[in-house]
Amino acid sequence: DMSKTEVEAYLSRELGLKKILWLDYGYLAGDDTDSHIDTLARLAPNDTIVYVGCDDENDEHYTALNKMKQQLEEFSTIDGAPFNLVELPFPKAIYDEDGERLPATYANFLIMKNTVLMPSYNQPENDALAIERLLQAFPGYKIVAVDCNALIKQHGSLHCVTMQLPQEILSV
Repeated sequence: DMSKTEVEAYLSRELGLKKILWLDYGYLAGDDTDSHIDTLARLAPNDTIVYVGCDDENDEHYTALNKMKQQLEEFSTIDGAPFNLVELPFPKAIYDEDGERLPATYANFLIMKNTVLMPSYNQPENDALAIERLLQAFPGYKIVAVDCNALIKQHGSLHCVTMQLPQEILSV
């Protein structure tokens, strides 16, 4: 029930944030989370934002994802510099047995120490391009593709099925 201003004040106070970026666009069919950020755009090292793009004008995601891209191009770092933007490919549509489009996205990756686990969908060309782009965004990291066709049938992927717990919680 908080307004945008109240949310920003809360996050600034509790987390010490100095700048908050709001994405007004983006959409992922079949996503039961209302298109959470981890399916669309993610922060990476060196003032980089990795995001899902769509260049197929006939795809239902085309308009929303291109508006998101335009908005990302307007974002700036705390110092006023533009972000480095790395566009991930959009996987070819995958459907469940009822014909419902599943929320396949390469943005739902999991960042670990020196490795990024990346969802893959048995789409050799797109999977390889996604690995290439993540190598750009995460220099010095190993990118490991993990087949997520079973996970997206549950409307999620790698980042969705993991739970990061702060060390303080584990010691309780």
